[in-house]
Order: sequence, then C-alpha cells, then structure tokens
Amino acid sequence: MDLETVMQELEALGKERSKKMYQTNGAEEPLFGVATGEMKPIFRRIKLNQPLAEQLYATGNYDAMYFAGIIAEPKAMTEADFERWIDGAYFYMLSDYVVAVTLSEADIAQEVADKWIASDMELKMSAGWSCYCWLLGNRPDSEFSEAKIADMLELVKNTIHDAPERAKYAMSNFLYTVAVSYQPLHERAVETVNELGPVEVGSGTAKAKFLNTSDNIKKMIDKGKLGFKRKHVRC
Repeated sequence: MDLETVMQELEALGKERSKKMYQTNGAEEPLFGVATGEMKPIFRRIKLNQPLAEQLYATGNYDAMYFAGIIAEPKAMTEADFERWIDGAYFYMLSDYVVAVTLSEADIAQEVADKWIASDMELKMSAGWSCYCWLLGNRPDSEFSEAKIADMLELVKNTIHDAPERAKYAMSNFLYTVAVSYQPLHERAVETVNELGPVEVGSGTAKAKFLNTSDNIKKMIDKGKLGFKRKHVRC
C-alpha cells in the first residue's frame, strides 16, 4: 500500500466530531479526524513499514502522523530519526502519544529520553518524561536503574512547579507511573507526591486546575493494581 492510498483511506474514515475534538486539544490543519480505533484495519493490512511511516509523518497531517507511529519500526530508527520526529511534533498528542510511544519501543529509548528531559524545550521535555512512563508501565522493573529513577523523582520534586505546562503533566504522570508500576520505588514516589501536593497547571487562565496525582495513585492501589504493567504500548 502506498502513501496516496493510505491518505485516501484515512480521509474516508475522517469524522467532523473527531476533527473538532483533536483541534480543541491543539491539532491544526491538515487533519481528517480519524478515531484511532478506526486505523486498526489498515494496520492489519500494512503491518510495520518504516519507509511508509516516514512518508506519512512528513505529510504534517495529524492523522497520518499518528498512523505513522502505529506502523513504525522503532528499533530501525536512529536518534536522528527521533529528533526529526520530535521536531515535527507541534502539540502534545504528537509528542507524548506518537513520538514518545514509538521511542519507548526502541533500544535507545532511555538515552534519547534523557536528552529531551534535560532540554529546555517544552514538548521535548514532555516527550522525554512520557517515554519513561510508557517504559516503566510496560517493561520489567529489572530493566531500570533504581538509583537513576530515584534521581528522576528528586528532579521532579525540585523542578515541577516551575516546569513548562506540558512538562508538568508528563512529570506528574511519571510520579504516578513510578508509584503504580515500578515497585522498588513505590513508597518513595508516594512520599514525593505527598510532599509536592497538587500541581497547578494553566495558572492565570480560565482553564487553571490542579493535578492531584495522589488520588489517582490511591484508586489504583484500591483496585489492587500495584505493579500494573501494560502488555503492549502501541495499539
């Protein structure tokens, strides 16, 4: 299946309601408004195809870029490839749910995510922290350095209140993921969340709110899901 055919199929699946929802979250034209579940039948026919994924991502069409993440071959991608993808990710649904997800299945995931976290670019930081959420929520605890994750908890504690908006969301999710999915530091993560208290986002705007990570952690504990790991990261 070539680029033109895939684009035609995606366009045919577009719904105005989905398009408006994506635009509300930051998506810009061009986009069709395809529900992610609607992409699965196309994926089953194409399987993984990195060259086609690159073509789709380069279109700048949100739906095509999202589908690129579904058919990408992360282990075939280089650091330069991921840098190109994050540079094209203009809002958080691309940075955190396409680029970070794809990166989390690559062997160089932690190496690249560490560099993005250390950057001063909002969506790179967001993608870096989000990548660790996908990693910790899927891979065995033994694949991570406990000392490194502990240092990352400390970094969140010291910087989250002054971090860029999208990074705040991703950092809060990192605290939640460590508390729920990385058992060696469950207690440390919970302590960090309690010390920080609610994290404000959207300060000074009509959409200002507080991220209450503690409540979300408690819900998972009450459900008996401490240690929860996803079987798959990508759909």
